[in-house]
Amino acid sequence: MERIINSEKNSLYPIFLKAENIQTLLVGGGNVGLEKSQSLLNNSPEIKLTIVAPLIKQELKELASKYNYCRLIERKFDLADLDNKQLVICATDDLELHKTIKAESNKRNILVNVADTPGLCDFYLSSIVQKGSLKIAISTNGKSPTIAKRIKEVLNHSIPQDIDTSIDNINILRNRLNGNFTYKVKKLNTLTKSLIDNESIEKEKRWRKIATWSILAFAFMLIGHFIFSYIPIAEIGNDAVAWYKTLDKNFNWMLLAGF
Repeated sequence: MERIINSEKNSLYPIFLKAENIQTLLVGGGNVGLEKSQSLLNNSPEIKLTIVAPLIKQELKELASKYNYCRLIERKFDLADLDNKQLVICATDDLELHKTIKAESNKRNILVNVADTPGLCDFYLSSIVQKGSLKIAISTNGKSPTIAKRIKEVLNHSIPQDIDTSIDNINILRNRLNGNFTYKVKKLNTLTKSLIDNESIEKEKRWRKIATWSILAFAFMLIGHFIFSYIPIAEIGNDAVAWYKTLDKNFNWMLLAGF
């Protein structure tokens, strides 16, 4: 059998990591280190994160102080910092240090991400959209973080904040259903289909109303056209003036007085 290989395809395998179950090391305490820390801590508040750097920004110190399992070590990186770690993120401007950390991590079977250096990465940190329980990770295969951020902005704007309510309701319904997985999927499909059908009915009703009023408007337009075609406007005006002249000269005063 011929093997199909597509070199242009994004072959990354997306996963959602339970970061609180592993030990993570972040090397770097500057702006990039702050950005990576914010992403890690915001998405996984219980992450066991150790940050090592000779100098750590005050903003990063303040951020770390808000989380129970974030530890700061203000000194240069040491190989011993890799002990008992399962994940490493490099966020300094020292490429040689990154290469050293990558080589040593490979020996220890530790996965590594190196900021802005795809060639040294075992995995990439994605742009993330989160609305309650819904979380979407976006990847451009390491080619364009800017595009990933723009897509994130679009999705953040498009997905409603109350999507989590829908997810919770479906979860409650799913838990109440008896039977195996196949049965639950079929039942949920039936229920959600009925919602779509109801929405279609409502749309049909709206369009029927629009069509009805349009037909009525067209009918009145035709009636008016026929009336004014057979009875010229000028003639109607002349008849009205002639009729008015036949009225008593005190008609206007009587009308104003209520008679």
